[in-house]
Amino acid sequence: MRRALSLLITLAVLAALGYFLYPYLQVAYRYMQLMSEEMPESLPVPVRGVSQRSLVDTWGGARSEGRRHEGIDIFAPRNTEILSTTRGVVERIGENRLGGRTVTILGPGGHHHYYAHLERYPDLEVGDWVEPGDVVGYVGDSGNARGTPPHLHYGIYRPGWEAINPYPLLTGRAPSVSEER
Repeated sequence: MRRALSLLITLAVLAALGYFLYPYLQVAYRYMQLMSEEMPESLPVPVRGVSQRSLVDTWGGARSEGRRHEGIDIFAPRNTEILSTTRGVVERIGENRLGGRTVTILGPGGHHHYYAHLERYPDLEVGDWVEPGDVVGYVGDSGNARGTPPHLHYGIYRPGWEAINPYPLLTGRAPSVSEER
């Protein structure tokens, strides 16, 4: 009888642990799956209603303080929805001096997708899972873009935070992996 009771208690404790740990295990599994995926060779335009043809490659342009532009600026009316270009995990929501209101999504292959100069945030929290097309912000002019026409600064960073030009990925002109090397 004692042995059966002990086994029953052990099983109950394990079941309770499984119940409480399941969300954490699910997140860990999603991270593993995300890291093992390849970065897509093309991405949708991250601003609702903006076409590929209207994009301009602003990568590498001179910026204040001797910097170079590490992304693409996509102009649209204030408060236009900004959409996630990939599936991933919301890694950061917050403000910084240059980008103003920003959202960073950790996407396939460990690439970071950086959305900056937002007017406002949607109902989004760090750790949330997003899919392509989910709203991650609204076009604005926050940060060092204050006073400029509203736009999204969209940047992509490889693991280790090496910037890559998003323009070819957004316009379907990305070189194949073999051409990059």
